Amino acid sequence: MAKQHKFTVTAARGMLPLLADELKHLGIKQFKQEQGNIRFTGQLEDAYKVCLWSRVAIRVLMPLATVPANDPEQLYDSVKAMPWEEHLNGEEGTLAVDFNSFRSKIKHSQYGAQKVKDAIVDRFREMTGMRPSVDLYQPDIRVNVYLRHNQATISLDLSGESLHRRGYRARNTTAPLKEHLAAAILLSAEWPQQARQGRALLDPMCGSGTFLIEAAMIAADIAPGILRDYFGFSFWKQHDREAWKRLKADAERRRQAGLSRLPVIVGGDADPQATEAARANIAEAGLAEWIQVHDRRLQDWPAVADSLPRAGLLVCNPPYGERMGDVDTLHNLYEKLGDIVRGSLPGWRTALITDNAQLGKFTGLTLFDSVPFDNGPIACDVLFYRAPKPVRADEMSSTSETLPADKVTEVEQIDISEQGRMFENRLKKNLKHLTKWARKNNISCYRIYDADLPDYALAIDLYDDQVHVQEYAPPKQIDAQKAVERLKEAMQIIPDVLEVPAANVALKVRQKQRGLNQYEAQAAQNQRIQVQENGLKFWVNLKDYLDTGLFLDHRDTRHMLMSQAAGKDFLNLFSYTSSASVYAAAGNAKSTTSVDMSNTYLNWSRDNMQLNGFDGEQHQFIRANCLEWLQAAQQEPRRYDLIFLDPPTFSNSSRMEGVFDIQRDHPSLIRMAGQLLKDKGQLVFSTNRRDFKMVEAEFEGLRLTDISSQTIPRDFDRNRKIHYCWLIEKL
Repeated sequence: MAKQHKFTVTAARGMLPLLADELKHLGIKQFKQEQGNIRFTGQLEDAYKVCLWSRVAIRVLMPLATVPANDPEQLYDSVKAMPWEEHLNGEEGTLAVDFNSFRSKIKHSQYGAQKVKDAIVDRFREMTGMRPSVDLYQPDIRVNVYLRHNQATISLDLSGESLHRRGYRARNTTAPLKEHLAAAILLSAEWPQQARQGRALLDPMCGSGTFLIEAAMIAADIAPGILRDYFGFSFWKQHDREAWKRLKADAERRRQAGLSRLPVIVGGDADPQATEAARANIAEAGLAEWIQVHDRRLQDWPAVADSLPRAGLLVCNPPYGERMGDVDTLHNLYEKLGDIVRGSLPGWRTALITDNAQLGKFTGLTLFDSVPFDNGPIACDVLFYRAPKPVRADEMSSTSETLPADKVTEVEQIDISEQGRMFENRLKKNLKHLTKWARKNNISCYRIYDADLPDYALAIDLYDDQVHVQEYAPPKQIDAQKAVERLKEAMQIIPDVLEVPAANVALKVRQKQRGLNQYEAQAAQNQRIQVQENGLKFWVNLKDYLDTGLFLDHRDTRHMLMSQAAGKDFLNLFSYTSSASVYAAAGNAKSTTSVDMSNTYLNWSRDNMQLNGFDGEQHQFIRANCLEWLQAAQQEPRRYDLIFLDPPTFSNSSRMEGVFDIQRDHPSLIRMAGQLLKDKGQLVFSTNRRDFKMVEAEFEGLRLTDISSQTIPRDFDRNRKIHYCWLIEKL
């Protein structure tokens, strides 16, 4: 087991709850919130994750020791006794020391830092005759000392410099908003949820573009630290370079996938110098083709409001009377902001940061929350306002006309490697063979590539003229950075070979989901399309969720169910979007019952059934935990002729009690489902778990037949472990 360490993560006033949420999302469980920081226990890789992914943290510290420091000499002796040679090379190494004191005898921070530096240097000089030097900019290690009540906590600063420095700020403006503060405001305004719903973001007073960039990075799942070329662990002797390399590569893959689902993000400013700075920073962040910036006065935004989506978030950092503008006239600006929202953007929420909350009343908008944050030395409040006329998710248009971009940057083209040409040739070969088969069998949705080459661990599916690409975790023998390069190559090759626009290619990164991320939508932009399969119609969504709504590997299984459904009562457990129920209805089933825990999927199920003209009372949709429903159904008289049982491989959903594991739980699951069969009834059980083993146990009154080979479609022949399937008959 990897070594466990203790870490301390600091954050600004008001941001600790947001930081705690971030740690949970990163899978960090053992943490304790204190005043001004959060302490947690974990592996070194966990600390790296915080440095890379936290949007609100300031520093990540790794405490090495807590020593008494009643006077400067005691501090010196305690620090000198520590094994600094484990962390730093004495001859060529560099260091810096940060020192803070609270209610202690050593009050002067510069003097305290000097004593700590002297102690470390003297230890090396006495041991080796060599001494490290001081580098205040990018030292090999940065030592952090916090002296409280004469007890000094000595830590390594793994962040190296404040994490708010993302690495994209090429130009500044007067009173720029710090990056972590912009991110905290956006997180508090529920921008991640709004972005997944396809809502837009507007900053009409964008300054140097901080809100715009942070909003894009959040919506596109871009790690805030991905652009930084230096952290406090970069030259540390115990740095785990392989772990860091893996994390960076994973972040780059997630960035590639996230950019394909960005909502509209637009900003502007009346000051041309500000918009010039914003464009420079946006370009430095690599987001020039996704964020629009306009030279536009505040009062001119209503004229273009019709070009914006119906709902979104207006966020801005208006001038403060303390630094910019006249506090006596700023009320006119707030009135103007309120007029724009009420008159031109009634479906939009608003978030403003101000040092004078009373000014917020002049907007005329309905305040529903406020959060205290500090903007540098200025104590501020962030004011959150409701939309004057809220727009429901089902009223959102699936497409939105966007403002014309002032500048469009072409997608970067890269030189294709020899391996890339091999991938290109394989894709062409697969396409040639499968296109003929698909046309002959009236199939428009099929898999054309499934990790055929180890270097390109992708699954590529065609949905008419749309392409769905999933990247599996690359094999361990493939270098992490090379996997990123291969992905970039593939995303350049795929639209060329398939002759579709790059915008028609949706990329998702398949990774182990845990914690709060496990069942989240990828985007929820409601960008669904209609496809056909065996003469039936289905809604699919290539961007919003990890899965599209139609499991292509079950195509033959669904067709088999249709051929057996005539005149029968059909039960679909863990029904997902109920494609199997559509097939059963098309096969003239007497009735269909679809059971799933998700309202989203049940609504999707109804839409699929109605799309094919099946909307009678004989088609029921039940929202329930399937395990609980099965137990309760044992006591009910109703029984079924045909059951389809395709459970998840694993689930720890908050809506389920305990943890479900298909390998462990399938015997009891099959027995319960079998109890609901009529005499001579049939149950089709399927699982996608690659290492699944059916238990060698007696299922009383049931006969099991392995039909896996009969249910693998032609386009999945290359990977016959895509699923396992059994026909189970009641004797």
